Amino acid sequence: MPTCLITGASGGVATALASRLRDAGWRLALVTRQPDKLEADPADLVIEADVSTAAGADHALSAAEGAFGSPPMALAHCAGAVVLGSLPRTTEAMYRDCLAANLDSAFFVAQAYAPRVHKAGQGGSLLFFSSVAAGMGVANHAAIAAAKGGVEGLVRALAADYSASGLRVNAIAPGLMRTPATARLLSNEASVKSIKAQYPLGRHGEAEDAAALGAFLLSEDAAWVTGQVVALDGGFQAVRPMVRAG
Repeated sequence: MPTCLITGASGGVATALASRLRDAGWRLALVTRQPDKLEADPADLVIEADVSTAAGADHALSAAEGAFGSPPMALAHCAGAVVLGSLPRTTEAMYRDCLAANLDSAFFVAQAYAPRVHKAGQGGSLLFFSSVAAGMGVANHAAIAAAKGGVEGLVRALAADYSASGLRVNAIAPGLMRTPATARLLSNEASVKSIKAQYPLGRHGEAEDAAALGAFLLSEDAAWVTGQVVALDGGFQAVRPMVRAG
């Protein structure tokens, strides 16, 4: 039975991914700081940990390895936080919290997972989440762009370091997706209409979009994919539709 550890497991994307993997027969370890908010199955291993610290990440991997008998075959790092705002309005505390939640957590999770995979000699798959804001300039995204830009660099570095160990490392760079964390941005019809107009495919993303792509990248179907940051953004970064003058 394939095994996967999912961090940030109470979030919208993580919940959708967990559901998809369960349906495909995976055994899951769900890591969260808020287990009371978790939608877990009785068969899931629930681990309370803060993976933005080295100790928390190591605790999560140790618990999963103990339960599974070996390191998880896959790890989806869904933990993170979005900080939006202009540069002058981004306080030092906001900036440092953004880096801790997104970049520090990614580094420490990798540090806890990759050496275990190497030692076990089993191979594996490590999935991160970036953002369209790391690939192109988006207004009022300075802090999150800096954090996710670091995540994308980490993906390529880890793919180089651990490819000989059979560990694949990739990331998804989504545009705006409907999740509990983005509910306030999609709280009225005018906002929804404005956001949809930014995407060539005419809609914002859904958590299930990320779950579908994430499940593929974690699986053996993507066995020859590593070091990639895959845009999941309805064409936002790559396409400029023709606009006709009214």
